[in-house]
Amino acid sequence: MSTQHPDNVNLPFFAESPELGGDDEVQEAYYAYSHLGCSEQMWDCEGKEVDNFVVRKLLSRYESFFREKPLGRDVFLTMRVPNPKVESAEAKILLETLESIPRSFDTACLFYAEECSPIFEVILPMTTSHLAIDNIYRYYTEIVVGKQEIRLREGGPTIADWIGRFRPDRINVIPLFEDMASMLDAHNMVRLYLEDKDLADQRVFLARSDPAMNYGLISAVLLNKIALLNLQEVSEETGTRIHPIIGVGSAPFRGGLTPLTVDRVVAEYPGARTFTVQSAFKYDYPLEDVRRGVRMLEDRQPTKPTQIDEKEVIDLIWRYTRAYERWLGPFAPLINRVARYVPERRKRKLHIGLFGYARNTGGITLPRAIKFTAALYSIGLPPEILGLNVLDDADIEFIRKVYVNFDEDLRTACRFLNTKTGFVPPDLAARVTDLVDIVPDEEHARLTTAISQALRENETGGLTSLILEAANRRRFLG
Repeated sequence: MSTQHPDNVNLPFFAESPELGGDDEVQEAYYAYSHLGCSEQMWDCEGKEVDNFVVRKLLSRYESFFREKPLGRDVFLTMRVPNPKVESAEAKILLETLESIPRSFDTACLFYAEECSPIFEVILPMTTSHLAIDNIYRYYTEIVVGKQEIRLREGGPTIADWIGRFRPDRINVIPLFEDMASMLDAHNMVRLYLEDKDLADQRVFLARSDPAMNYGLISAVLLNKIALLNLQEVSEETGTRIHPIIGVGSAPFRGGLTPLTVDRVVAEYPGARTFTVQSAFKYDYPLEDVRRGVRMLEDRQPTKPTQIDEKEVIDLIWRYTRAYERWLGPFAPLINRVARYVPERRKRKLHIGLFGYARNTGGITLPRAIKFTAALYSIGLPPEILGLNVLDDADIEFIRKVYVNFDEDLRTACRFLNTKTGFVPPDLAARVTDLVDIVPDEEHARLTTAISQALRENETGGLTSLILEAANRRRFLG
C-alpha cells in the first residue's frame, strides 16, 4: 500500500514544488501503480483540501493504463477519512468522502461500460470503539445508499428514479488502531463489529509509527505482535478472514521498511498481509531497488503470526514505556525547537495523535511522528535508544527472542548516534554500546555536530539545509 506519509528527503521527478499536493498526489498514485508496481494507494482525506474527483482525474489522464489495469479490480484506491470523534473540525469531510463514493462508481461505470467500484474501502484512524467502525458502515448503507428510496413528494419519484441508483451497496470499513489500549483491545472491537455482519473478509490496520513515538520502539513492536496474534484468534473463531495491515516507515523507529530491508521486516511481522510503502521508500532509493522491494512485498503471502505470551510482555512494556516517557519531558522543548526547521513535504498536516493533546504526565506536547523522529536524529540522538537503560540482561534476552530484528534495528539506528553533540545522555550511550557494535557514519556525525552547534549559538539560518543533508545520509527524513 503506497501512502502519502511525508518521510522522504528527495522529491519525486513529477513534483511541482517541495511540498506535494493537489495534482502531484494524483500523479503520485498513478506512478505508484504503473512504475513502482504497488497494487494499492491510500488517499488521505485528513487535514487538506479533499480532491473528491481523484477517480475521474486518474481515469481521464491515464486512460490506457487503467483500461489495462481496472481501478477497483487490479489496482485499488483506499480513502483514509477523518475520525469525527477526534477531529471534530474536519468531521464533515468524512460525510463528503462517503457521499463521493457513488459518484466515483458512476464515473468508473461510464469509463469501463460495466459496473465497477473504484472505491469500496475507507480507513478510520484512531479507532477506539467498535461503534466508531459501525457508525461509518451504517451511515453509508442506511444514509448514503438508503436515501435513494426516499420519495421527493407523495406519489413522486424516488431519489433513485430522479438521479440514478447509489452504488456500491456497501463499503468495507478498515479500523486503524494507534494507541496502546486500542491495540491491546483491537481483537475484541473487531469481534463485536463482525457480530451482526456476514463478512467473509475484514482488513484491520495496525499503527507502528505513532505507538513508537508514544511508547517507545520496543513497546511498538510488542504491541503489534500481540495484536496480530489476537486478531488471528478472532479470525479462527469467527470464520472471517482477517487481513492485517502494518503502517511502517523507513526509520527503524517507525518500522524500518526500506527497499533493502523487506526480508527483515516481513520476517518480523509474518502475520501481516499488507505493508505501507511510504515516501522515503519510494523516493530516497534507486528506482530498480524500489521496484524490487515492492515486488517482494506483492509476491509474499502471510503466515501465522509470532507466538507471544501477552501476560509475560505487558509488565515489560509498562516498565519500558515509563522509562521512555521519562526522557520525553526534558527533551520536549529541544525536539519542538528542531522540528520547526524540518521541511514540509506535503501541503497538509497529518491527523492529530496522542501527543496532539496535553499528556496526563506533565502535559507534554510534541510534533507528529515524522518530525519527532527527524528532530532527534538531527541532533545525533536516535529515538530507538530512549528507555533502553531500564532493561536488564534478562529483559534483553527475552526481547531478542520475540523481536527478531532488535540487534539489527539498533545497529542500523546507532550508525547515526553522535555522543559528541552533548545531547546524548551518557547512560543511554553506554547501554547501547553494551548491546551492539556500532559503526558510526562519520559524515552524519559531522552534520549533527554542526546542527547542534548552530542550535547552541542560535545561528539557525542554515539549519534546514543541514537537517536535509543529514537525512540524505540516512535515506529518510524521519
